[in-house]
Amino acid sequence: MQFRCKVATAAGQVTEATYVAESELGLRRELEGKGLHLLSLRPMGGIGIGRFSLALPSRKHVSSSEFLIFNQEMATLLRAGLPLVQSLDILRRRVPNPTLKAVLTDVHQRVRSGSSLSDAFEAQGGMFTGIYHASLMAGEKSGSLETVLRRYVAHMKVMSSVRSRLVSALIYPAVLLVISLAVVGLIVFKVVPEFAAFYAGFSASAELPASTRFIVAISDAVVNHLFVWLVAVLVLGVGGAIWIRQPGQRRRLDSAVLRVPWFGPLSRKFSTAQVARTISTLLAGGIPLVNALDIASKSVGNQAVAVDLDVVAREVREGTSLHESLSRRGTFPDVAIEMVEVGESTGALAEMLNSIADFYDEENDTSLTRFTNLMQPLLLVIMGIIIAGLLLSLYMPLFQLSSLST
Repeated sequence: MQFRCKVATAAGQVTEATYVAESELGLRRELEGKGLHLLSLRPMGGIGIGRFSLALPSRKHVSSSEFLIFNQEMATLLRAGLPLVQSLDILRRRVPNPTLKAVLTDVHQRVRSGSSLSDAFEAQGGMFTGIYHASLMAGEKSGSLETVLRRYVAHMKVMSSVRSRLVSALIYPAVLLVISLAVVGLIVFKVVPEFAAFYAGFSASAELPASTRFIVAISDAVVNHLFVWLVAVLVLGVGGAIWIRQPGQRRRLDSAVLRVPWFGPLSRKFSTAQVARTISTLLAGGIPLVNALDIASKSVGNQAVAVDLDVVAREVREGTSLHESLSRRGTFPDVAIEMVEVGESTGALAEMLNSIADFYDEENDTSLTRFTNLMQPLLLVIMGIIIAGLLLSLYMPLFQLSSLST
């Protein structure tokens, strides 16, 4: 494995070069043995032949399921009374994923050297979410790391369940749409050109119906200029990707989504549930409200909601109550704001936020079920009408010719 490193010598000279090592920990030890001080390290992936290599950036990835299993086992070992260093050593040896094994090896080394567990995971270059770092920090300060880990696992299981229900609800309409588009594409690329060549053999006096001429013209435009259409789609895709990466464009797009009928309120409710559950988990773990708001703003998917949460965190830091600041922004539903006000007045904000998340998760699940139940027959009817219209337009000249011959 290749690493791009910036190192400093004992004399203070800084150099940047590419090193090859089996793991990040092994490279660190190798550089320390040479008397070099590692300033920065970036993993690289590449193809090498002899002394020459083509280095490509690579992203480490640990699946959420594997990471949740690790945290469950870590909580179990800590509850059994094993020290943290020994627990990490046991788990890093039995992890099958090489990426996670390398991460846990580095974390174990750092913790054994005196670093806290939260600092060791934070040093992994943004591989893990802010809520995980904050939860570890709260557990270390309160001395209840095992409890915090179990609360984090429960939080992630609920979030994963919500995402799974969303994906499951959209799979069947997506499959119907793909199959329908494939059938339409087959008609446009194969069937229509055959009929067009057949009708071209007739005399000019047998003029084709307008609908047939329209479909044949569309098929000719698509088939004869397929390369142009593919280039146009590629340019639009690349241009859209570049545009969305510009500062502020993702926020504008997410803000526009919130104003779309039906989809906007649904997206708002999803964001509300995500934010409420994240803040509830952090508050229950002992994180202050302002810090929990900062972490939630970085965890929420909708960037427009994230910007509003940043403003809310600043106002709460200045002394404004949470429900008052939320009501000023107008981003979250009124019912959620009223429940937040009740939670603040009764001193049970974490429990109330968890109730808000459960409420909107159930409402979103009901809305998605209704949506899929409506879209499935609607897609079938629409695509049936389109396909029937295409076939009828293609066979209409044959009907006319048969009537003329009689």
